Amino acid sequence: MPEDAIRLSLFSFSLSGEAKRWLHSFIGNSLKTWDEVVEKFLKKYFPESKTVEGKVATSSFHQFPDESLSEALERFHGVIP
Repeated sequence: MPEDAIRLSLFSFSLSGEAKRWLHSFIGNSLKTWDEVVEKFLKKYFPESKTVEGKVATSSFHQFPDESLSEALERFHGVIP
């Protein structure tokens, strides 16, 4: 069995809720390749604006002078969704 077919058949099991409904909204076999699924999924759930926002937040993050490393790490986890 081709690798794409395995990925396509198992992908829905990794989803729940809205994401699973989104995947099942495609009629029949309109998504024929794994690359198509990845492209559409990323556009839907990780739009470019969100990706850029995350990159900016990550690259501009810094530890404050009076902040402990554990405090900074905790704050960092709040910055990254």
